[in-house]
Amino acid sequence: MVYLFSLSAACLLGCGFVFQQHAAEREPLSIMLSFRLLLDLVRVPLWLAGIACMVVGQVLGALALAHAGLAEVEPLLTTNLLFAMALARWMGDQPLGWSGWLGAGALSGGVAAIILAGQPRSGHGQVGALRHWAVIGCVLGLAGILIGIAQHLRLLYRPPLLAAAAGTLYGLQDALTRVCGGIIADRGITGLLVSWQPWAIVGLAVVGLLLVQSAFEAGPLRLSLPALSATEPLSGIACGIGFLHDELRTTPGALAWQATGVVAAVSGVIVLGRHPVMPSGKRRPEPPAHHLHHPRHRP
Repeated sequence: MVYLFSLSAACLLGCGFVFQQHAAEREPLSIMLSFRLLLDLVRVPLWLAGIACMVVGQVLGALALAHAGLAEVEPLLTTNLLFAMALARWMGDQPLGWSGWLGAGALSGGVAAIILAGQPRSGHGQVGALRHWAVIGCVLGLAGILIGIAQHLRLLYRPPLLAAAAGTLYGLQDALTRVCGGIIADRGITGLLVSWQPWAIVGLAVVGLLLVQSAFEAGPLRLSLPALSATEPLSGIACGIGFLHDELRTTPGALAWQATGVVAAVSGVIVLGRHPVMPSGKRRPEPPAHHLHHPRHRP
C-alpha cells in the first residue's frame, strides 16, 4: 500500500502541476508574486482541476509517509516529474526526444540515489528549541533569499528560483506534517488544533502555492518543475535531520553515492532547462503601452 500511495500521489502531483501551469501562463505578469494571482486563478476550471489533483496527491503522500520512512516514499514521489512530462507531451505538439527523457530520468534518479544511499531514519533523543527554531529560520531565510534574487533577474531566470523557494518551503511543510502525526498520536485531534504546527503548514502551503503559480506564470514548465522536484525532498531530509533527529548513513560508499546523486540531479535540471523541444507554453513578453497606441512608422 505504501508503494501504491506513493506512485498514485506522484501521478496526481505531476498532472496537477501541468494543469496549473497551463492556466497560470495566461495571467498578466503584473500580478506575479501577488495574491491577486491566486484570486484570478480560482475562477479558472483547469487550474481548479490541477489544485484538486495536487491536494489528493498530497494526502496520499502523507498517508504513505505515515506508514514508511523517507527513504521509501520520497524517491517515488520525485517521479511526479516523469508523469508531468508525459502529460505535457500528450497535451503539446512536440516530442520530448531521448535527451528530454534522459534529463527527467537523471533528475529523478539522482534524488532517489541521494535518499536511498543516505537511508534517512528516525533517531533517538530530543532536539533543543534553539536548534529547532534555527533550522526553521535557515529554511525560511533560504527561501527568502531565492525570492529576493529572482525579483532582480530577468523574467527568463525567475521560474527556477521561485520554484526552488517553493520546494524549500514544501520540504519544511513535509517535516511539520510528520510532527503533526506525532501530536495526533500523543494528544489526539484536540491537541493538534491547539498546536502551532498545523497552522504553520497552512501558511507554508499558501505561500508555496503562490510561488509555484508565479513560477508557472513566468515561464514554461521545463524551467520550474525540475527545480521544484529536486529541492522539496532535499529540504525535507534537511529539516528531518535538523529538528526531527533523523540520521543519514555517512559511510564512504554511502557518501559517494550521495555525491553521485547530487551530480545527476543537477545535470538533469540543466538538461531539462536547456531542452529545445520541451513544451514551452505560450508566454510572450508584454509589449510596452506606447507600442499599443502608436503604429509602426512606414517610410
